Amino acid sequence: MSKKTLYSLISAALLIAVYSYNLYLENKNGHQKITEGSVVKHDTNVNFLPTTTTQQVVHHQGYSLSYSEPHEQAEWVAYELKASDLSSNNFDRPYFEIDEAIKTQAASWRNYKNSGYDRGHLCPAGDRRQSQTLFNETFLTSNISPQNHEFNAGIWNRLEQRVRYWAKKYDGVFVVTGGVLETGLKTIGNENVAVPNQFYKIVLDYNSGNPKMLAFLMPHEESNADLVQYVVSVDAIEKLTGIDFFYQLDDALEDKLEASTYYKNWKF
Repeated sequence: MSKKTLYSLISAALLIAVYSYNLYLENKNGHQKITEGSVVKHDTNVNFLPTTTTQQVVHHQGYSLSYSEPHEQAEWVAYELKASDLSSNNFDRPYFEIDEAIKTQAASWRNYKNSGYDRGHLCPAGDRRQSQTLFNETFLTSNISPQNHEFNAGIWNRLEQRVRYWAKKYDGVFVVTGGVLETGLKTIGNENVAVPNQFYKIVLDYNSGNPKMLAFLMPHEESNADLVQYVVSVDAIEKLTGIDFFYQLDDALEDKLEASTYYKNWKF
């Protein structure tokens, strides 16, 4: 064997050893293997992420999302909201920033300018007040969707506040939320950001010893109605979106929870 060949084999062996050790450390530390265009998410539970119809999932520190390039927004944003996450910290609101982790390039915040629509958070800034870093992260453009102001500041805000109440009461909940993205939606801006006609939010209580799930589907309009008027089954939202939510649950439990519209075991 020539010295050149021997050196090549030694180099290859060292590269494999380094790769294996890094993979070991990644698994040991509980970090999820990520794809190109993603950033590492250290602290948010990844056990209940939905399927993606877009093949572009990004993990941020405080939430994960599946970005739909044709609609220039997330088809879903998912995160765990724990009681310890809730804080009265009053941070200054930062400027919105384009999410550089989106490999197809996230839409600019400028699309919303003079559009008549709010930059509606999907993971609310109010759910990430435990640190300035996590708070600022909610102002990435991949985490916003065009929302009518009366809807955003009205019934949608009421639902967000109720989710925070449940997070405290049930020692944390898992949340998946987004607009119903379909063809033919109205668009805004130069990048044609779609305006959903409906928004959904799904909440899973998996920590209180008796798992339960509740889903809401709301028309994108002002409403003074009671939140329970918008309770639907998760199955109904899956049919609308083509997304499989909470498939990691035991099949029998998943089928039971996702078919249910029972809300009386949640405190309203």
